[in-house]
Amino acid sequence: MEYIMTTSGLTKIYGSKVAVEDINIHIREGEIYGLIGRNGAGKTTIMRMLSGLSNPTKGTFSMFGKEGAEAKKYMHQVGVLIEHPGLYPNKSAFENLKIKALGLGVYSKSYVDDIISLVGLENTGKKQSGSFSLGMRQRLGIGLAIVGEPKLIILDEPINGLDPQGIVEVRKMLENLRDEKKITVMISSHILEELGKISNSYGIIHEGKLLDEFTTDDLSKRCGQFVLIKSPDSKAAVEVLAKNGYKDTELDNEGFVRVNEKLDESDKMIKALVNGNVPVKEVTVTNTSLEDYYLSVTGGGHNG
Repeated sequence: MEYIMTTSGLTKIYGSKVAVEDINIHIREGEIYGLIGRNGAGKTTIMRMLSGLSNPTKGTFSMFGKEGAEAKKYMHQVGVLIEHPGLYPNKSAFENLKIKALGLGVYSKSYVDDIISLVGLENTGKKQSGSFSLGMRQRLGIGLAIVGEPKLIILDEPINGLDPQGIVEVRKMLENLRDEKKITVMISSHILEELGKISNSYGIIHEGKLLDEFTTDDLSKRCGQFVLIKSPDSKAAVEVLAKNGYKDTELDNEGFVRVNEKLDESDKMIKALVNGNVPVKEVTVTNTSLEDYYLSVTGGGHNG
């Protein structure tokens, strides 16, 4: 899978304040990339630079394999929803989408109807967008972002403030955009549980710096449920466990044996080790969430 967008040393400075510094992000084509960080960590600043709304002070980014001025030529293939969607409050969802479609030269009634259906607003009729719920406005904002068939959409906190039903609706819509429309999505959110349900890759931003970048496969190793076994002979423990059917094992940085399968059989694991003459000092079943991992990386509590 190729990268649809990368950054190299991306930095933004306002006066004497460094908003973000030396950011190196890698977004794969066809994935949902979750950008995690506190309010004020720099998420919006990064997204504004990547969407062409702000110029970096230093650093570069590539888009669709092109860099610098060449990359900017492809900015029309990037859809954006940053902060609040810019809607005409006295116009319907159809009319809002029609205006943008006309501006991009892609308007047809069926084209707009398809987008309305895709974002779940087909029952709004002539209702003015100014009277929409927050969830409906966010869905219309995402609909506006995908006018023109972009290959990448950048969404800043699209589920912020939504009720549980609205969050589920937006989540399903984003999954559909990725899976059916093959649109790559970059999304920021402080609702880590939701990001964990849809994202393929993550970046953790803290105080203007990218602390970590990882995929869902990495996350499952770092944050999933697993059995940790401490033994003075870890290598022998791995061998005995493998002989007894526990093959998805590894040694962590502290020398613990980590078992990633059959987690309800920790008693049988201990019995197998004892029967194999491998001493066991400690056994724990660990369940770490994305939020727990985020807190361990950033070093403490967060406020979104």
